[in-house]
Amino acid sequence: MDVERRHAEIQLPEGSWWDWQVIAWDCGQLRLAGGHDLTYHHGLELVFDDPVFVRCPSNFHDPTFRAPSPDEILQVTRQLRGELPVVVAFEADAGGQEPVSCLIAAERLKIVHETVLRYWREDAAPGQRFAPWVRSPVQ
Repeated sequence: MDVERRHAEIQLPEGSWWDWQVIAWDCGQLRLAGGHDLTYHHGLELVFDDPVFVRCPSNFHDPTFRAPSPDEILQVTRQLRGELPVVVAFEADAGGQEPVSCLIAAERLKIVHETVLRYWREDAAPGQRFAPWVRSPVQ
C-alpha cells in the first residue's frame, strides 16, 4: 500500500475550530480539544491512542491540517523504526511570528464531535459531557 495514501489529510466535521488545547496526555492517549472559544466548552476532540511521536504546542489556533510530507513520514519511521497507521501533520498559530509545524504519530485516531462542558452545571443536556477536570460541587 502507498505510504502517502495511508497518511492522508484528516477531515474535520463542519464547524468553527479556531482555539485548540491539549486537554489530556499520558502514555496511552493524547487528546486535543477544539472549538471557537474554549472558555466554557469545546465541541471537537482528536483522540490519539498510543501516541509515540508528538511535536505540538499545548495551545494553538487556526490549524491547517494536511497530509504529512514524505520527509515527515521518513522522520517518524526512522525514529520509531517502523511505520504507524496514523501520522497527522498541520501548521498552526502558536503565538509566534511564524506558524509552527506540528506532527503527531499514533496507533489510532478518533474524531469525537460533541459538546464537552468545561464547568459544572446541574442541568447538562443529554449528549453533553464534562471535561475530565470538572467535578460536582458535592464531590
